[in-house]
Amino acid sequence: MAGSSEVWVTPSTLRSIVPILLMVRVQIMTTNSTPNVLFIMADQMKASILRMYSAQIGIETPTLERLAEEGVRFEHAITPHPLCVPARTSMMTGRYPHSTGCRRNETLMPENEQHAFRIWKDKGFTTGLIGKNHCYIEPSDLELFDVRCEISSTGLPEDGIYKGENAGNTGMEWLVPEAFINAAHEARVNLRQNAQSSRIAYAVSDTREEHYSTSVIATQTEAFLDKYVAGDFASDGAVNRNPFALLVSFPDPHEPFEAPRRYVDMFPPEDVVLPPQRTNEYTDGTSPERNRVLARMMRQTDDLEEHRRGVVSVYQAMTRFVDDGIGRIVNKLDQLGLRDNTIIVFTADHGDFIGEHGMAVKGGVFYDALVQVPMIVSWPGGGVPQGVVEDSMASTIDILPTLLELQGLASFDGIGTGWARGEEPEGDAALSEEETRRMQGRPLPTVTAAAPRSAAFSEYGSGGPPVTMEHLDALDEPLGYHTIIETLWGREAEGRRKMVRTREWKYVTDPMARGATLTSGTDGGPGDVDELYDLTKDPWELTNVAHLSENAGVISEMRSLLAGWMIDTEDPSPVEVPESIGRAVPR
Repeated sequence: MAGSSEVWVTPSTLRSIVPILLMVRVQIMTTNSTPNVLFIMADQMKASILRMYSAQIGIETPTLERLAEEGVRFEHAITPHPLCVPARTSMMTGRYPHSTGCRRNETLMPENEQHAFRIWKDKGFTTGLIGKNHCYIEPSDLELFDVRCEISSTGLPEDGIYKGENAGNTGMEWLVPEAFINAAHEARVNLRQNAQSSRIAYAVSDTREEHYSTSVIATQTEAFLDKYVAGDFASDGAVNRNPFALLVSFPDPHEPFEAPRRYVDMFPPEDVVLPPQRTNEYTDGTSPERNRVLARMMRQTDDLEEHRRGVVSVYQAMTRFVDDGIGRIVNKLDQLGLRDNTIIVFTADHGDFIGEHGMAVKGGVFYDALVQVPMIVSWPGGGVPQGVVEDSMASTIDILPTLLELQGLASFDGIGTGWARGEEPEGDAALSEEETRRMQGRPLPTVTAAAPRSAAFSEYGSGGPPVTMEHLDALDEPLGYHTIIETLWGREAEGRRKMVRTREWKYVTDPMARGATLTSGTDGGPGDVDELYDLTKDPWELTNVAHLSENAGVISEMRSLLAGWMIDTEDPSPVEVPESIGRAVPR
């Protein structure tokens, strides 16, 4: 009405402006605050399955490609260990398996270990873990999570998996009834018993997508973000002003290989491009016995081609399903106005053969199919460059130091690059020098001011005896996935294998097997000889050239890199320096 100061708002108008007001509210809340962390992981996703990394065999993943366009993609990211638990523990601590003691899947995060969520919880973050854990088991660690919703590729955690009274979910109820989740995963649990070959099983599922672990995780994460914005995790009921640190851990594309029909239809088996093969890779007298042992268990070359293509098709479908789940989460961040103040990291713990070297699944070897993982860091609102491909070497143990530096929670001056953006720490915001020195990872280049690095390292084994062809001869035929499980404990412990990779070369050696020759294996083939791959001429690592005399100089250089790494990481913890020279106690 004319002359009136009143403003009338219709219900439809109100509905349209409420989201805008909410977004403004969140923007005010997050302005100039410590950034949130959204740490997204896939399980057993190799880099080459993504078109970004391999135009030959990779598939389109729209969300991950978007994140790469809005951040930095690392072309040569390496896992410190090609198994789940050691890789995840190293990622969460910034320390190599030989330092954490987590060298096997049966050894989870040690009690009282300094790790990402202990740091973030201590700094007042709202913390969450949604998806696959496979890292934390101690009550003192599980209690660090305000929200914990655990689910794996085979469903919800079994009773009794944890020490003490720690259920698989705390802080937030499942939005999908547990009975539906368990029913959806029942067939997958039994999938290995109905394999298309003795080695591998895969399936196309007609389970409702919303009951599948990938979708359940996306749904729970969307709810977490809604609740965070609403202030549900604040002790006083007010809007959360503390940042969140959230680990979203998808259990796929890990085996058992199963995917919804809609996604498999995107990647028909007949359209699958299989990786290059070399038919005599394991019979020409150059492949180490450790590689031949794994190939004997998991080689797919004697399977029907329809099954070789079928398992790749399902793996591709699982990957795309995960990508769509990540897309839902990123869209929710955008919708709530949280994106600008949230650092997103995406990576995987390790890879999977899925046709490379004629195998599927994984084992204690160091082909890129297993050790090279996708890695993206995106934070446009914080000044992280966009659309950049960083082609220097990197490791997933570098992720935590990078995040701490971007957040202003740690300084790596003297042992790294110093504070990001040239800012000095305030008060007690920084970790101590001892805490930063304990980490063996370092802030990543391009994302921070850190210098590029020329090499990355991985390891396997804890000093046990090797599993040989002779051991396999004593096992029941047919060999296959069940044999992998049966021999897992032995193979996880065997030797002390070490790998160093540059952009041009990869070298693998086991000091415990030093002296092995091309004729010293238990089956008459080579023993655990060194491996050397010319990645420029042979990017699929089909030919071991360590025995060629012309490569002696390269091997010497690679051994020097390994020796330097071993010295640098042997014991990074500072010791007390005495005030005087001499005995500390009287004679």
